[in-house]
Amino acid sequence: MAKIDPKPKHPPALGFKHPLFWDERDHETELRRVFEVCHSCRMCVNFCGSFPALFKSVDRDIETRGAHGAELLNDQDFEAVTEQCWQCKLCYIECPYTVDQGHAWALDVPRALQRDKAIRARRRGVTLQDQVLGEPGRLGAAMSGAFAPISNFVNAQRLLRKVNEKALGISSKFPVPTFAREPFEQWHSRHTPLPSAGTKGTVAIFATCLADYNFPRIAAATTRVLEVNGYHVIRPPQQCCGMPNLDGGDIDAAKAKAQFNVEHLLPLVEQGMPIIAPGPTCSYTIKKEWPDLLGTAAAKKVASHTFESMEFLEKLRRDKSLVKEFTRGLGRIAYHSACHLRAQKIGTPGARILGLVPDTDVEIIDKCSAVDGTWGMKTQHYETGRAYAQKLTKAVARAEASIVVTDCALSARRMEQENAVTPLHPMEALAIAYGLSPDFEHLPAQSAI
Repeated sequence: MAKIDPKPKHPPALGFKHPLFWDERDHETELRRVFEVCHSCRMCVNFCGSFPALFKSVDRDIETRGAHGAELLNDQDFEAVTEQCWQCKLCYIECPYTVDQGHAWALDVPRALQRDKAIRARRRGVTLQDQVLGEPGRLGAAMSGAFAPISNFVNAQRLLRKVNEKALGISSKFPVPTFAREPFEQWHSRHTPLPSAGTKGTVAIFATCLADYNFPRIAAATTRVLEVNGYHVIRPPQQCCGMPNLDGGDIDAAKAKAQFNVEHLLPLVEQGMPIIAPGPTCSYTIKKEWPDLLGTAAAKKVASHTFESMEFLEKLRRDKSLVKEFTRGLGRIAYHSACHLRAQKIGTPGARILGLVPDTDVEIIDKCSAVDGTWGMKTQHYETGRAYAQKLTKAVARAEASIVVTDCALSARRMEQENAVTPLHPMEALAIAYGLSPDFEHLPAQSAI
């Protein structure tokens, strides 16, 4: 048996538009090549369960079947690795063998496993579990508003959660987000902009499903902070970014959502409006996934004009136009650096901006919450995710901070459960520092200090 060449024979077919993307034989060849390199390196062994599963399978074949490396891995081995991946992207960030690092081996483990998930979904069909978890926007629209009290009552009943767990595979232990009595779109349609709004231009907010239907305080705080800094904020028609569909391998559903959103955002971009997303997973998806899903100039243009919300404020800081008229300090902050924020390679802009607030000290915690979209909600993964999140929760406990801050609303749920704290989004913290919190106090609180 020949040892696998770590250098690909052709550029890896990881893009959704690549002519070989759905070719299963090409995919298997690529997975074995990638896994061969990973087995030799082992740098990412502690990142998630995928790498221990991979190394165990390769070591088995070496010890019992005379393999050199990954050449004898089978479809069951591939699936075992894929199912343990929650797409945090951290292995790609740290990998020395990527295209971004200029290496000829061109490794991209997250995309290789995302491709595996998609091929399996096409072969077997998207599971009911992934169909349900893939539609947070539709669920939020149906369960928020007038139905929110009933929805939240049902979610609070452990017995009903157990029934739901059996039927849909959504863990009864995971602290699912509550639904808002007043969704963000409703708040936005009736709120009165601050006098400073519009003096520097207009931006469009891509609110994200969680900030639209579960935690409207995030989007409301983002709106008010942008208004303080001179921007009028509009909320164009929008759907879920599509990442939950990608998590389940449903490429067609993700593509349809991307197409809808691009069609509604492109005219605004062409008018000169930046797109602001107060959620790292959504901003990552817009920037990194939509251009690949659609393969159009329109998607690329929208992506290039999209900013994670704190990334936009960091741009204002660099331009020396950020308003720094804060009315109060925030004390000691434990700032969780979300994985999908780091995956955009923009650093930790939220920590930098919060560090400008007087009487505020920020400690950055760069540990993964092991939720990353829908993966951590699944019954079969809940305990594994909780175990991997212990580095984060222990670091938060050690920080002994007066406020915990994270850009990721689902990571906030993990810390809320494990640390008995209610984390703020950095825009919420800034709104408090600006003295703006009374403007949206009536909304269901994600957190308070």
